[in-house]
Amino acid sequence: MPIVWPGFALIPGSDRNDLIEVLDYDPKWLEKFEAWRVRLANELADIAQRIEHVGSTAVPGLSAKPIVDIQVSLIDIRDEDSYVLSLERAGVQLRSRDELHRYFRPFSGRPRDVHVHVCNVGSTWEREHLLFRDYLRSHEKARDAYAETKRAAARVWREDRWGYTDAKSETILDILDSAEQWATQTGWVP
Repeated sequence: MPIVWPGFALIPGSDRNDLIEVLDYDPKWLEKFEAWRVRLANELADIAQRIEHVGSTAVPGLSAKPIVDIQVSLIDIRDEDSYVLSLERAGVQLRSRDELHRYFRPFSGRPRDVHVHVCNVGSTWEREHLLFRDYLRSHEKARDAYAETKRAAARVWREDRWGYTDAKSETILDILDSAEQWATQTGWVP
């Protein structure tokens, strides 16, 4: 991963071995996001510039792992002292860091129902995740193609999260290319 993501590092003691399961869309994922958003906003009141529901659970009709992805945008992700303990109080621990973002998930022994991605406000990371979400929300054919890719990847890589993620990469990049064209044509902005 350090080759793919400059500055990538796993945090010791944050290992988990959860199987991958892709389920049909569940409207309760939005409720889960709202509960986590309030929790995170309470902990990060002074520093969170934006807290957004991203990832597959944010797209109505899209099959997904039953894990809500939340993107928290800050002024400077390098200032970990300003937010890591707050996120730990909210119930998630730092799992990895790279130059673009920080990744948090529930501590071992707690349900894996959320992933929190912390990025810089105005960054390419922030923009691409919001664009990908919005494009899938408005393009059923792309949404369905992505769902099929996810289901196929989960069948093969059920026990390997890196393999599952890599298996989706080509489809994600193709969709993102289309999303960029759509953004240009429509004037989409985050």
